[in-house]
Amino acid sequence: MSHWICGVDEAGRGPLVGSVVAAAVILDPNKPIEGLKDSKKLSEKQRNFLYDQIVKNAFTYHIACASHQEIDAINILQATMLAMRRAIEGVVEKLGAIPHLTLIDGNRCPQLDIPMEAIVKGDTKIPEISAASILAKVTRDREMTELHERFPVYGFNQHMGYPTQAHMEALNEHGPCEFHRQTFGPVKKLLAREGL
Repeated sequence: MSHWICGVDEAGRGPLVGSVVAAAVILDPNKPIEGLKDSKKLSEKQRNFLYDQIVKNAFTYHIACASHQEIDAINILQATMLAMRRAIEGVVEKLGAIPHLTLIDGNRCPQLDIPMEAIVKGDTKIPEISAASILAKVTRDREMTELHERFPVYGFNQHMGYPTQAHMEALNEHGPCEFHRQTFGPVKKLLAREGL
């Protein structure tokens, strides 16, 4: 392939629990994938179908994350940049080369000495970023489903860790679990109230 374009996106900045996940994807022009768009505009079934298509047909991809501990240590913005950097580095390692251009969803790029550009609403405009958004979202949702099996009282499989009313009620009743982000407002408030 003569020209590699790498798309990067993340999932999980807003939730109160779990890691933030980033994905980097280079698509294969010889294996087009139909229906790529912003993961938030797809149903769960469509996302899972496209996830499998991307994993099977992309030229290369890498999924990485920053843990809830890292989020609490360096803040969500820095943790998001860290997850993105890990995802891009994973792709560079698999390629054995630097992509010609790496396109990041949003308004800022992680610190890496490679050709990069941030594109606001890139997940609706650039197929590589759409693919990355799907890989990140599905991976993050699966993490929440696994956490739900361990901590069913919070209903993570319903709200994926976002601060919904049901989540807030469960938090107030049961307190945070070990995977909650302690620096996020509602969790922080609760820990302060409990004197933890």
